Amino acid sequence: MNTAPHYSIETRDLNLWYGHFQALKSVNVKVAHGQITGLIGPSGCGKTTLLRCFNRINERFGNVTTTGEIKILGQNIYNPDISLIELRKSVGMVFQRPNPLPISVYENVVFGLRIHRQRNQLSRSELEEAVEKALREVFLWDDLKDRLDARATTLQLEQQQKLCIARLLPLKPEVILMDEPCSALDAKGTRTIEELMLSLKQHYTFLIVTHNMAQARRVSQECIFMLLGELIEHCPTQQMFLNPQHPKTAEYIEGRYG
Repeated sequence: MNTAPHYSIETRDLNLWYGHFQALKSVNVKVAHGQITGLIGPSGCGKTTLLRCFNRINERFGNVTTTGEIKILGQNIYNPDISLIELRKSVGMVFQRPNPLPISVYENVVFGLRIHRQRNQLSRSELEEAVEKALREVFLWDDLKDRLDARATTLQLEQQQKLCIARLLPLKPEVILMDEPCSALDAKGTRTIEELMLSLKQHYTFLIVTHNMAQARRVSQECIFMLLGELIEHCPTQQMFLNPQHPKTAEYIEGRYG
């Protein structure tokens, strides 16, 4: 999964059921490579379900049926020869609440490398280089370079969330999925995570679920609006907020429901 077409994510007639409940209905979407795309809509509209389709996490819940096609970097992720391990290396995920492992900062960053490669394949110097590079990319190196042995769960929440992003980077993902990544943070923490996304977007494709309309306007270049499992509108962010084409989009942006 190392090619990089114009679209990082494409779906065709994507449907998903939890048991008998249909959560996604004929979703057709193309997410452009190398930018931040916001995913908005009221609670229960299918945003997180759609997000979790792209690394096939939904399948962990059982009683889930999916039809249609999903392509990541041009490849159908349901092809029998697609490795889930390789898929999840290419498509990283950041959750609502920071979830660093209860081990050191250093071991959090190298955790993925240790899983995906045999322990003796990487030298200590290579691991140290990967840790420094990842922490520099998320602006944590200066704060934590002398605290690499500190337990990650003792960090401030903002630092924990940055560390969760840093944990993905040594695996060189192409796509980073974010599910309300700032919901547990204060205004300062939210601002720093947004600045981090903006600094990284030239290297990664971000798809971010957010209920924060101001956040969607600040960080995303395109926005997707969903309602009751359907994709209602997908367009440049400024167009969606200033001149939405669908009346349901306008009603949501204006705060009439949600």
